[in-house]
Amino acid sequence: MTTLPLTSASADHGRLHCGYFERGECRSCALIETPYGQQITDKEAWCRETLAEAAPRAWLPTFAGGVRDFRNRAKLAVGGSAGHVTLGILDQEFHGVDLRDCGIQAPAIRAVIPMLAGFLDGTELEPYDVSARRGELKFVHVTAAPSGDLMIRFVVRTQHGLDVLRSRKGPLFELIPDASVVSVNLLPEHKAVLEGNREEMLRGESLRMNLDRVDLHLRPQSFFQTNTAVAIGLYNQVSEWVDTVNAKSLWDLYCGVGGFALYCAGPSRRVTGVEVSEQAIESAKVSVAELGIDTRFRAGDATEFAEENLAASTGVERPDCVIVNPPRRGIGARLSAALENSGVEHIVYSSCNPVSLAKDLARMPTYEVAQARIFDMFPHTKHLEVAVLLQKR
Repeated sequence: MTTLPLTSASADHGRLHCGYFERGECRSCALIETPYGQQITDKEAWCRETLAEAAPRAWLPTFAGGVRDFRNRAKLAVGGSAGHVTLGILDQEFHGVDLRDCGIQAPAIRAVIPMLAGFLDGTELEPYDVSARRGELKFVHVTAAPSGDLMIRFVVRTQHGLDVLRSRKGPLFELIPDASVVSVNLLPEHKAVLEGNREEMLRGESLRMNLDRVDLHLRPQSFFQTNTAVAIGLYNQVSEWVDTVNAKSLWDLYCGVGGFALYCAGPSRRVTGVEVSEQAIESAKVSVAELGIDTRFRAGDATEFAEENLAASTGVERPDCVIVNPPRRGIGARLSAALENSGVEHIVYSSCNPVSLAKDLARMPTYEVAQARIFDMFPHTKHLEVAVLLQKR
């Protein structure tokens, strides 16, 4: 196999030097040549301007995400040819660009990429050719827990690819003993998505994401923040806010695998988490059983749950505080209206899109921002996470 030139992934003066970027092979980290301190300053200015009408005069200090080694999940496109695969991205002509030494990936991920490439070379499976619409191997997803345990997912086009990988699972497990979860996902369609609906488990069921206070359980299609250290900072900040407002009853809407709910749980607090993904809810219940706490999780639509249980007496306890952590589109008009008319004293809103956050805050004029904080979940890009504590005026 041809050895590609590696990135010079060294950091000095808050800047990560990346050979891939300098050679024009990968431009995903658009801000990588900007000193990290300046990245933070620019993000703060943009976020505060976007939220100027609602934001407090004093923000808490930004929680920084680091210059390198911070990304806990790699979504690697398979390119090259059978026996000579690349793992990284596809260029504009859909040719594979190998990024096995990417400096933002967690060290455990960087270490395993060459092993995965060698394993796939041995299968002689063809990488999927986007232009010709033929081939088998599409993606490899790798997630790393703080413990060093890995979840590895192969995305293939047909049953043949699944059969080949299944037949070679023994050598794979020997090659990568830290892979506690291994699965194969089938994506037969030719479309710009990262996974299909069918998943076959070859080893394990969920990756134990051991954080500072709680162990979360990630299944192959579960969502978790890509920066573990910043996710822990975000969870702890929200837990501190919930403690400060002395909430006795708490809802966590869009709860995922339960991060916010589990961090905020306590013997004198009644917590309910709601998430549309049944897999995520099952994972959250595993954490509850391990912790031995009285926290309830239910699968369902967050907006429908709030509308039904805030509007009338349904047997569900009304909360003192509601946490919302929606996708980029925000919570939208319906959930904003339900919260605005609810009389709930406090809301914690965690957002990856300040623009949609500003729109939702404008829909809830009886709430004011008591505190706000930026969490730099995505260094070297324009993206960020921002959390705000709202209180009834």
